Amino acid sequence: MTRLLVVTLFTAFGVGTGLGAQVPAPGVAPLPQGTGVEVVRARCLSCHASDLIESQRLTRDGWAREIDKMVRWGASVPDADRAPLLAYLATHFSPAPAAVPARATGGEAIFKRACLACHGADLSEQQRLSVTGWTREVEKMMRWGASVTEAEKAALVEFLAATYPIH
Repeated sequence: MTRLLVVTLFTAFGVGTGLGAQVPAPGVAPLPQGTGVEVVRARCLSCHASDLIESQRLTRDGWAREIDKMVRWGASVPDADRAPLLAYLATHFSPAPAAVPARATGGEAIFKRACLACHGADLSEQQRLSVTGWTREVEKMMRWGASVTEAEKAALVEFLAATYPIH
């Protein structure tokens, strides 16, 4: 009985056979088809739900850093799987094109272009950080591939700290 339960759970969560990964959980959309989707199912979905992957919206460099981080944290990604995994993630889960002009100078315009391309405004509203906290957060996002230049950073931090101040 215990063995049947373990096999059933592993199959349901896509571990081992990969069959369960084909059927998304209720309310979770299936991953887009394409070269590399099986690698994502085998290497990512054993720990993460597809909605977490879909919400990341990273650049190609950002996804490369994310894969490196996951490997450092114990994910098994053989060298043969790395290129198809990166290509799939970068193709299907990159930031949306910016609707605001390419290089806005005001903090609000930078926020709309660079932050809202990947995140909802509610994420920033929940942060409520100090200027130092916002600086660290913006610098982290820049390392992860956010489209913010060093010249834009101060205006963005000023806008975030004024709009979403610490409580």
